[in-house]
Amino acid sequence: MALQRVSIQTSDFNLADEVAALRAGDKAVGAVCSFVGTVRDRNDGAQVSTLELEHYPGMTEKAIEAMLDEAHRRFDILASRVIHRVGVLQPLDQIVLVAVTSAHRGESFQACEFIMDYLKTQAPFWKKEQTPQGARWVDARVADDAALRRWGIDASNG
Repeated sequence: MALQRVSIQTSDFNLADEVAALRAGDKAVGAVCSFVGTVRDRNDGAQVSTLELEHYPGMTEKAIEAMLDEAHRRFDILASRVIHRVGVLQPLDQIVLVAVTSAHRGESFQACEFIMDYLKTQAPFWKKEQTPQGARWVDARVADDAALRRWGIDASNG
């Protein structure tokens, strides 16, 4: 059974287990690049006590799958995996994993950064932050035109 490329889940993940599954039995793998994002205790200058993430089931996975297809077209990578957590999270909790395998490190590094830039700027997630001033819902996407230009993505249409 092939490893699922995209998981949107409430449960935590184990980096070592995920990387082992991604590269299992593939003797062509010479490099693994991974990124783990964690919940910070501050955002836009405000203290954050919890972060609640929501998504549109089905739509979010489809959008991330399409982005992984694009990463495989752009870079000489063997496998990729994205886990993004939803629900209520605390500072220090793991929130996202991007992992990529390739024969050589350069392709893995580039693909991992491409995927993470996409997730931060284009993936459809919404977050509610609990701050001392109360709760606030915000679009989880971050405007980063420089990151999008680096990959040749038009910020106006994603």
